[in-house]
Amino acid sequence: MLVAVIEDDPIIARSVSKAVKGAGHECVCVDDGEAAIRDETILSSDLVILDLMLPGADGVEVLRAARSHGSRTPVIVLTARGSIDEKLEAFEAGADDYLPKPFEMDELLARIEAVHRRTSDKPALKLEAGKLSLCLGSKRLSVGGRTVDLTPTELAMIELMMRFKGQVVTRKMLCEHVWGFDWDGPTNVIEVHINRLRGKLDRGRSTSFIRTVRGRGYALAAE
Repeated sequence: MLVAVIEDDPIIARSVSKAVKGAGHECVCVDDGEAAIRDETILSSDLVILDLMLPGADGVEVLRAARSHGSRTPVIVLTARGSIDEKLEAFEAGADDYLPKPFEMDELLARIEAVHRRTSDKPALKLEAGKLSLCLGSKRLSVGGRTVDLTPTELAMIELMMRFKGQVVTRKMLCEHVWGFDWDGPTNVIEVHINRLRGKLDRGRSTSFIRTVRGRGYALAAE
């Protein structure tokens, strides 16, 4: 399990990281709220230890940003502040557990295991289309179990086509979904992205996942 520690106190971050690794998990540390939002730390982790008092953006902002993007990653909030209002704000933002500082490391590890057990039964938000599988929380696409690295634009395109699997997705629909406007002008920008997407998805295949429907748009080929 990959555990992210979003904590600006280096002593606490090192201690938690050491304990988490000692419990058999992987661990990454981030010390800034804005960096955590920008790098989508919560979305790309299996569980998060989140301090509320962070530089750049506080923990509640980081949590709200992740939840607004569909992340269901379990989050345990740490804070030296412990008022009822702050606890309620954290839970309303989407926290799964709350541990005031100072804390015993054994208790934190026990809470990590308890939260993981409690949340691991929740189904992940996924789109499936034949051999394609897209996790909406982590924004990870796999093809027959092979993870494919995609740009945000490519992810947006394949997500739309997977939502409309078996149906034609027009260029107008792609433009509005990816860029937020209707672009009917003479440009090959969509074709460029589609060709790059095909190159990544179709490795080792004789036929493409993405079928061109002449004069209309694109559709995912039936598997």
